[in-house]
Amino acid sequence: MSQKKWATQALDSFDSVVASIPGFRVREGQRKMAAQIAQTLSNAQLGKVEEGAADPQRAIAVIQAGTGVGKSLAYAAPAIAMALARGTRVLISTATVALQEQLVNKDLPALAQQLPTPFKFALAKGRGRFVCKLKLERLASSGENSDEVDDLFAEEATEQRKTRPKAETEARMQFYTSMADALATGQWNGDRDSLTPPPEAEAWAPLAAEGSSCTGRHCPAFDNCTYYERRKEMVAAQVIVANHDLLLSSLGARLLPELDNSLLILDEAHHLPQTALSQFACDMDMSRLTWIDKLASRALRVGQLMEVDEIADIAGYSSGLREHLTELARLVMSLYGEQLKGQKDSWGPARVRVPRGDLPDPLLEPLAQVMHNASGFLDVLRAIAKALKAEIKDKPDEAQRLSALYAQVGTLAPRLEAVHDTAQLLSQQPETREDGSQSVPNAKWFTLEIDGDFIVVKGHASPILPGATLRHHLWSQVRGAVLTSATLTSCGDFDFFLREAGLHGDAAVQTLEVASPFDYAAQGTLVAHQTQADPREAAAFTREMVERLLNDLSRVQAGALVLFTSRDQMRQAVDALPSAMRNYVLVQTAMPRSMLLADHRARVEQGLPSIIFGMQSFGEGLDLPGALCESLFITKLPFSPPDDPVGESRAEWLRSSGRNPFNELVVPATAIRLAQWVGRAIRTEEDQAHVYCYDRRLVATSYGAQLLKGLPPFTLEKRMA
Repeated sequence: MSQKKWATQALDSFDSVVASIPGFRVREGQRKMAAQIAQTLSNAQLGKVEEGAADPQRAIAVIQAGTGVGKSLAYAAPAIAMALARGTRVLISTATVALQEQLVNKDLPALAQQLPTPFKFALAKGRGRFVCKLKLERLASSGENSDEVDDLFAEEATEQRKTRPKAETEARMQFYTSMADALATGQWNGDRDSLTPPPEAEAWAPLAAEGSSCTGRHCPAFDNCTYYERRKEMVAAQVIVANHDLLLSSLGARLLPELDNSLLILDEAHHLPQTALSQFACDMDMSRLTWIDKLASRALRVGQLMEVDEIADIAGYSSGLREHLTELARLVMSLYGEQLKGQKDSWGPARVRVPRGDLPDPLLEPLAQVMHNASGFLDVLRAIAKALKAEIKDKPDEAQRLSALYAQVGTLAPRLEAVHDTAQLLSQQPETREDGSQSVPNAKWFTLEIDGDFIVVKGHASPILPGATLRHHLWSQVRGAVLTSATLTSCGDFDFFLREAGLHGDAAVQTLEVASPFDYAAQGTLVAHQTQADPREAAAFTREMVERLLNDLSRVQAGALVLFTSRDQMRQAVDALPSAMRNYVLVQTAMPRSMLLADHRARVEQGLPSIIFGMQSFGEGLDLPGALCESLFITKLPFSPPDDPVGESRAEWLRSSGRNPFNELVVPATAIRLAQWVGRAIRTEEDQAHVYCYDRRLVATSYGAQLLKGLPPFTLEKRMA
């Protein structure tokens, strides 16, 4: 079938689905989006390319679709129809669990009933979300002094674990026993997310089916493994729903469909750049090192059993690693100790960033030694893993015992990998080019925190340009893709997002902006307060802002959402609440999100006022239509925190290159974030809402005018001080 026929057939499928939905209103913007997606994906050349042939044709659409367009149907119907016609698969990646659940539980089941060709879909999760049955069995049946119990608190210093109350360990063991019983009787399916409530990360970690401790098809529990059972569902599905974290973490690992032979849809795509930075950042603990001796002991014991020659080097690698990490911690304290200790009263761990990413010379040699020893140690572990898998294959009767040995070594291996990767990034020094400019540095910083009686020093490193990272790791593999969100333009154009996503200047990329069907001027009013206090003067501004906020809140009759930029700002507003208003204010930090939203809905349905006080996480993904959010209050423009080490490093590099980080980075990023926040107000064509902003910079500065340009065209009302 030709590209033109593929595109026509995909769009026809979309049209037939829309026509079959009773009472569904045809939306011009939605069909325009579907047509662009059909055309784009039909142009992508998938699969293997013959040797000597021209580079395969790539096609990528970047589509901003305003709230109410109906993005899910616009991309799912044509993409799935296209994949079925071409004999390939669709991978849909989202940023939030809420959208994943909406797709898997609502949108895709409905679409499967409408499309003429049947298809299967599956939700992809990282293997760490599933239980390892062998680990659970060992933990549920082990005694308190076993190696497995010792791993429960492996992140903590040995001396600290000795002071841990015995009752706490016993309660944890009882928890594992109950989980094992529920799994054995079919009351639980082995998925962490299906437990109510889901266990804390500390309790779950010893059970997770992580790749480093898994022997795969060599495992005696392989035939009824929860994770591999879910994998079978994925293999049989034509549509896979994943998230951005899993997509980036599994590149090259064959956990998801091959990107050069499938169609990729990235919803909530504005999150992709930040996800990339988080995914490729790393850190290492230079103080709590007892795990090194434990790993060496286990590796030596297992290596001897498997007669692995390389184990002769374990003692040297482990002692060298411990020695040079300790030396690094000492040198960091010598160089930065005064700065770190001066922050001991600040919130979170004390932190010091390395200017320009140029690490002091005294740290380079110990880092090189850390890398050398970690790399050698990892080679030994790979040799042991290879020998264990071969032994399991040859001696299936001993598979359970050998798999347990594999897990004991593999459980600690990721820490060794993290040390190696962090040391590698920290060691990469910036270079000066022939024209005098500086190469792009990594962000590098050290932290100091107190854990009981122990001082913990950590090293951190991260790339600073998400676009370069995504070009190298993701777009080099992708042939056909769609990136969409309600907020991809910034200050009126796509340039900022395209740079951040690694797609700026890519000839395969086409952009499209689809306006929301809402009549924002008629449905909403943006009230811009102009305070006397400058928002940069935090104390004075917060006092004035809180006074004005409380005055406006006193008139709320139904649902309202107040978004704060800091915990201290929210605390001051809570403290200033009059007693009568406290009865209907719900504070994010006071209860779980699901419980808070349920309380909010119940109050509004009863005709009572209900006001949510939330932080930045409530500024996105929150769907409060109609009376649930008739008023939205933005206390301050949502600029990024000024002390983010990656952002600081990037701004520093831009300045050194003669560029303006505020105009080039801060304003565009804030524009996208502000548009997301404002997007909480109008959710349907019937909604009426007022949006209040107390930051005078929105209407009193040139960059404020740029921010306004990126917002829906509300009726603007200015209120003077």
